[in-house]
Amino acid sequence: MIKIFIVDDDKSLQRLYSLILKESGFEIIEIAINGKDAIEKYKKLNIKPDLILMDHRMPIKNGLDTMVEILEMNKKEKIIFASADMTVRQKALSLGASGFLDKPFKMQELLITVQNIVKELHIEK
Repeated sequence: MIKIFIVDDDKSLQRLYSLILKESGFEIIEIAINGKDAIEKYKKLNIKPDLILMDHRMPIKNGLDTMVEILEMNKKEKIIFASADMTVRQKALSLGASGFLDKPFKMQELLITVQNIVKELHIEK
């Protein structure tokens, strides 16, 4: 089962992502409320996620900085970046994001993006 780590400061989005992804057969292994929280939790995970869903605008540490730090720990980590700020799209992708979702997005777009990355994971294995 594909393991997903959700990083978003919006509790309602955390719940929505969790619900949709669980119903689609994915396992949510952790949820973080900001970048600092995400780094701390990521380091403690015995089993790393197959995929991280990362918000950009969060208090304490933003998604770009968090993504860079996680990729320094594990350059193969797959991260889907989500943001309403279109100016960060190219930067996120150039820094190593595996995908980018423009907020607001339809849940179908999330599932398609996740499924495309899951296909990549199977090819890499």
